Amino acid sequence: MKTGIAGKVCIVTGGGSGIGRASALAFAAEGAKVVVANRTGSKAEAVAAEIRAAGGEALALQVDVSVGTEVQEMIGVTVATYGGLDILFSNAGISPNGSVTAISEEEWDTCLAIDLKSVFLGAKYAIPAMQKRGGGVILNTAGTLGIRPTRDKAAYGAAKAGVINLSKAIALDYGPDNIRCNVICPGYVDTPLTAHIDAAARDAFLARSQALHGLIRAEEVAALAVYLASDAARMITGQAFVIDGGQQAGMLW
Repeated sequence: MKTGIAGKVCIVTGGGSGIGRASALAFAAEGAKVVVANRTGSKAEAVAAEIRAAGGEALALQVDVSVGTEVQEMIGVTVATYGGLDILFSNAGISPNGSVTAISEEEWDTCLAIDLKSVFLGAKYAIPAMQKRGGGVILNTAGTLGIRPTRDKAAYGAAKAGVINLSKAIALDYGPDNIRCNVICPGYVDTPLTAHIDAAARDAFLARSQALHGLIRAEEVAALAVYLASDAARMITGQAFVIDGGQQAGMLW
């Protein structure tokens, strides 16, 4: 399938590991010029180096996506380096635990800033650059807890639900500018973020909650991101795409 991504300029936030790393590599494999943005600069550079070693074009940037000036600079450096911006994958995020009485105000604010405000900031500063190109694609990572919450994840679930609604608003407001915006909602993905979880407990949880057996790979989420950014998805916008092994299909007893 011809994706139409070759030659496009793409930013992936949270690109230093997990889904972000897999997506940065996948976009580069399609011929995109990839900006790998990460809060830890060394992780961003490691992924950019992988892309360059494989013959692709990549730039590493250290960015705190919850800070407007840093996001604005990320977009500015990207445009100055590659001449424009076509794809933004706002994937960076954190996943703190806590009910509303357990979580502190500071923890709440940090989660909302990194998981939701960052999506607003990314779109705010990326859209003018995309308008100059005659269109573009924004992808945002929400997760299944943005659709249906679970216990002990109050701030995270609220932030991710906000990401889904915000993405729909962006799709409605900027569709006339040929800018599409969609959401990816992964379930339990095998990444460094979940590596600390006991394997036996993980497998027991997946056996009772997933219709399909096995771990979701970051590369499978990246493949969905590439599809949604491709020409094949040119009429898809304002949608939330679940990749969760069937968790959201219904209750398993």
